[in-house]
Amino acid sequence: MTATSPAPGAVLQAHGLGFRHPGTDVLAGLSFSIGPGLAWVRGGDGRGKSTLLRLMAGTLAPTAGELRRGTASVWFEDAADAAANATVAQAWLEARRALHAGWDRALERRLVDAFGLAEHIAKPLYMLSTGSRRKVGLVGAAASGARLTLVDAPFAALDAPSIRALTALFEQAAADAQRTWVVADHELPAALAGVPLAGWVDLGD
Repeated sequence: MTATSPAPGAVLQAHGLGFRHPGTDVLAGLSFSIGPGLAWVRGGDGRGKSTLLRLMAGTLAPTAGELRRGTASVWFEDAADAAANATVAQAWLEARRALHAGWDRALERRLVDAFGLAEHIAKPLYMLSTGSRRKVGLVGAAASGARLTLVDAPFAALDAPSIRALTALFEQAAADAQRTWVVADHELPAALAGVPLAGWVDLGD
């Protein structure tokens, strides 16, 4: 990923972006521009959604084309991936709070309540369900204040109240002129169908 600035208003710009494993093109010929607000990456299983997020985060380098990012303030982590981690959920958040100067403690507390995490926040991550670990990651994503926030399959394994809370969070994100959220999932939920998007990348089915 290059460090040059995108066009005015864009946080991410791709031109002919591709990523290839030996013998397999995971992504090819992608061009897009994403500005502040809520952007969506949709696609079926194995279409490269997670790979694209890693390219956006800079944890992978493109094998073709270029991807330009206009900020160094990035969140791309998922507590759901830490199933064997003995770290207490609250300590997991505190460690990341130290890395993000714009962390919003009040929002962290509100989302812990909204996601029903209060009774789980003092438990090690490995003791949490997949859904609860995902919620911890989402609390961190929202509270981080990162200018570019990347989340993968955020609705998976969530209960109905948490889905409503997350939908409301994304509705607010869509109206945010300072932060850019890029969400990767199989489809845009019907509840967000009327929300204006800052970008759309369709990787196909």
